[in-house]
Amino acid sequence: MRAVRCAGDHVEVVDVPEPRGEGVRVRIHSAGICGSDLHLVGGPIPIAATLGHEMAGTAPDGRPVAIEPIAPCGACSYCLRGDTNLCTDGPSIIYGTARDGGMADEILVPERCLVPLPSGVRLGDACLVEPLAVAVHGLRRAGFRGGQRVAVIGGGAIGLCAVAAARHAGAETALEARHDAQRAVGARLQATEPVLHYDLVIDAAGTRSSLERAVELCRPGGTLLLLATYWAGLELPGFALCMKEVTVVPASLYGQEGSVRDIDAAAAILAARPELGDLLITHRYPLDAAPEAFRTAADRAGGAIKVVLEP
Repeated sequence: MRAVRCAGDHVEVVDVPEPRGEGVRVRIHSAGICGSDLHLVGGPIPIAATLGHEMAGTAPDGRPVAIEPIAPCGACSYCLRGDTNLCTDGPSIIYGTARDGGMADEILVPERCLVPLPSGVRLGDACLVEPLAVAVHGLRRAGFRGGQRVAVIGGGAIGLCAVAAARHAGAETALEARHDAQRAVGARLQATEPVLHYDLVIDAAGTRSSLERAVELCRPGGTLLLLATYWAGLELPGFALCMKEVTVVPASLYGQEGSVRDIDAAAAILAARPELGDLLITHRYPLDAAPEAFRTAADRAGGAIKVVLEP
């Protein structure tokens, strides 16, 4: 079958053996290109696995599913309390980096990874469930309540998913984004221009300047949620942070609270807001055009938000 893999500073579509072994074989219909995928290509750590952790497809029985792209052990203390993202097996649990991901014709995953899609969710849009789950998990970690005032720094897919999740809960939400296309989508999601004194500020940009702005926007005693990936390290404006007594909450991946997984809550948001597919997915490519798709995804100034591969 076909699969997208790193080849130095670019990606290639290569032939690989079909997946075999225990698990459920899912036929992929949509696989999103994440900002982290762009960093992995040509990065300092060689990635031998098939890329792709944002994915959806069809199970052998015809069920439309999204996929939670982690395979935790299920037995450690973190897994038992629902913090599967903190599994003691570490990064080896993640599909698309340590395990073959979803930028392929098919993927083999444990049954637990399947996310049933509510009625009305299009398979071509369902790869958005994963980035939405990142936002849902972060908001839960930050103790988010619908009546709070929220500001989001960064208008990429994660930032816009955070806007969508906060707005879905009824929160007054502002967005500060770099590019016109991102601001336009934010406006469609009813995000306003930021002012000051927000209860919760979400950094989805991951730069020194975005962190400085996030602390500036936060009210005294407010919360700063770190949803970005800090590839170049993390530098906070210490004086302002301490003077305001801002609580800093990091978040990574997704888990569950009680019987509700973050990723299932994300699927419900996508079902309630089906327009998110049209708003966030700006480009669609066949799998064979993966190199062009990655070049498009890297061009944020050109209007790309979420670029999706469709095997």
